[in-house]
Amino acid sequence: MTTREIPAGGGPAPDDSSDLEKFGYRQELERSLGSFSSFAAGFSYISIMTGVFQLFFFGFGAGGPAFIWTWPLVFLGQLCVALCFAELAGQFPLAGSVYQWAKQIAKPATSWLAGWIMIIGAIVTAGAVAVAYQIILPQVSTAFQIVGSDSDAGLTSTPGGAQNAIILALVLVVFATIVNVIGVKLMAKINNFGVAVELSAVILLIIALAVHIKRGPQVVLETHGAGEGHSLGYLGAFLVASLMSAYVFYGFDTAGSLAEETTQPRKHAPRAILRAITASFIVGGLVMLVGMMAVGDINAEELSTSGMPYLLKSTLGPWLGNAFLICSAIAITVCCLAVQTAAIRMAWAMARDGRLPFSKAMAKVSPRSKTPILPALLTGGLTVVVLLINLGNQRAFFILTSTAIILFYIPYLMVTGPMLLRRLRGQWPRPGHGPYFKLGRWGTLVNLVAVVYGAAMTVNLIWPRAEVYGDDHWYFQWGAVIVTALIVIIGAIMLYVRRRTWGSAHTSPEHMPDSTPDTLPG
Repeated sequence: MTTREIPAGGGPAPDDSSDLEKFGYRQELERSLGSFSSFAAGFSYISIMTGVFQLFFFGFGAGGPAFIWTWPLVFLGQLCVALCFAELAGQFPLAGSVYQWAKQIAKPATSWLAGWIMIIGAIVTAGAVAVAYQIILPQVSTAFQIVGSDSDAGLTSTPGGAQNAIILALVLVVFATIVNVIGVKLMAKINNFGVAVELSAVILLIIALAVHIKRGPQVVLETHGAGEGHSLGYLGAFLVASLMSAYVFYGFDTAGSLAEETTQPRKHAPRAILRAITASFIVGGLVMLVGMMAVGDINAEELSTSGMPYLLKSTLGPWLGNAFLICSAIAITVCCLAVQTAAIRMAWAMARDGRLPFSKAMAKVSPRSKTPILPALLTGGLTVVVLLINLGNQRAFFILTSTAIILFYIPYLMVTGPMLLRRLRGQWPRPGHGPYFKLGRWGTLVNLVAVVYGAAMTVNLIWPRAEVYGDDHWYFQWGAVIVTALIVIIGAIMLYVRRRTWGSAHTSPEHMPDSTPDTLPG
């Protein structure tokens, strides 16, 4: 099938809805997002001022200043994944990103499991992001330490800190759910504002830290003896520290998940995916590098316990440090909002294909807000359940949040793996690929790196090492393996029981256009 060139100007393309109809769907969501909103969705999901501020202490504590070398290595691996996703986003501008892409290039069971695992992962991730309020807000003012003592401020590992974290996180989750129920326009306005604040703040932060530089960039060669006690020496410590970077660099596919609400999605979504991950790499790396060059005492124990909040306040002073922490709180807010938005679109896309329980109700879109209401309420409610686990056992919550990242790497492999097989068989790019994003002759190599990296990092993430999960109880150390296996097994059982209805996608008549074409667009 021939394709038409995409208009170069802004505003909605006249054939966006008709392009969607070629895939057997009618336009139900509100198509109002532009280029920046598409980029903002992916950037806010990665959220440097959430992930780096929340997890710098972990990477620094595990590998010393030299842990920063994990940042470019993880970025290069995930960039290859993002390049594959950019090709798919240009080919299949559909809500649901990974689920839809797997549906188009893999077997039905693969696409269903990819969607199922991603939904669970996004719900757990939303809870983990919301808990980051506890790391930031009580450091700004102890007034945010509603329960517990001042000594619990900035901590989630103590009973008082965990309880306060739940209170703050519940407020954020309820807020995100309300915004997502109201509609995508409000979500986009808040998200765009948050991303603008985050980008501006992180640039100013880099400049402010650069003014206080006390040592040269050779600091990135210091290990602080982190390799001692590891059977693999510093390599073992480095692999543990790499989890920090892996925890940050994911979620860039969100721009593809909002394709049916984006104008000219074949043009904007691929660019948004690549811009989001590249911008995050640059600013995040600079914040950590300049921060370690500027902090007064590079050997301070607080860098391995409090992390970035301590670095900022000790280097810039309490007033300026608090200002940047407030910007971080804004970034956490829009990050949680973006995570839930992506989960909602994934659940709605699967329900529209009749591949979830109560699909008919789940796939309904409010005629007023143009938003799937039930998926919004359900994802918000399940996030609350995940948060409440932290009240009873902080270690169990840590295992769940660690598992959340694994629950993204596995579905990513369920896309890049089948895509590589198609390339090797000469089935990708497909005939009539059109003027959309294409890797060309580098496609097979990039795809291969994406698969090898994804598989290696999945093993690294799930490995039951004591340095990450502790060694006091076997079920904690093997917690990520057990939880991941249970989610996959439960999904497989559900799919087997409902194989007649979920084994393939059957769009319900109410979601189909008036006339469905015989062929899909290339």
